Amino acid sequence: MAAPKTVDEYIERQDRFGEEVARLREILLRTGMEEAVKWGAPVYTHGGKNLVGIGAFKEHFGLWFFQGALLSDPEGVLTNAQEGKTRALRQWRMESKRDIKAKAISAYAKEAMALQEAGKEIKPKRPVTKGSVDLPPELAAALKKRAKAKKGYDALTPGKQREYSNYIAEAKRDATKQSRIEKILPMIEAGIGLHDKYRNC
Repeated sequence: MAAPKTVDEYIERQDRFGEEVARLREILLRTGMEEAVKWGAPVYTHGGKNLVGIGAFKEHFGLWFFQGALLSDPEGVLTNAQEGKTRALRQWRMESKRDIKAKAISAYAKEAMALQEAGKEIKPKRPVTKGSVDLPPELAAALKKRAKAKKGYDALTPGKQREYSNYIAEAKRDATKQSRIEKILPMIEAGIGLHDKYRNC
């Protein structure tokens, strides 16, 4: 199934948490953020920067703050989905409508906007060099949504994983990162390295 092209389409596809996602959308739009669909999910931006994403899964739904590690987190709700891998990204996981705290969500979103306006940012480590592979958060989020791609990525050699990670990390614009991710996911699923076609010449 092709990735949704609009937030309305994303919501319509939710079997369990459609109403909850719609409510989160409503809260975030009231902050003045701009809405887009990236990596197949709703993303909210300010000043051209990704600030918050919405995700819905089988057992939970929630928010992803791209620079969540900088937030003060007075509610104590933010967690690191991948300890040791994710530097800036933090999630706020929810399981029912009762977990949606509109005032708190709005406050977190506005703090994220203020931090962005002040130029505060945790930048990914790049380029990736020898040793362990530092997965860019955008690629990590895309792999999380596509089990086949995640399986394919895990099966690649560390060198090929680094090539893909560098390819995404080196892109300066969000749009470029997104287009590159869309290009490489089928290759990763097929177990093909980024530069394999040149190696086989």
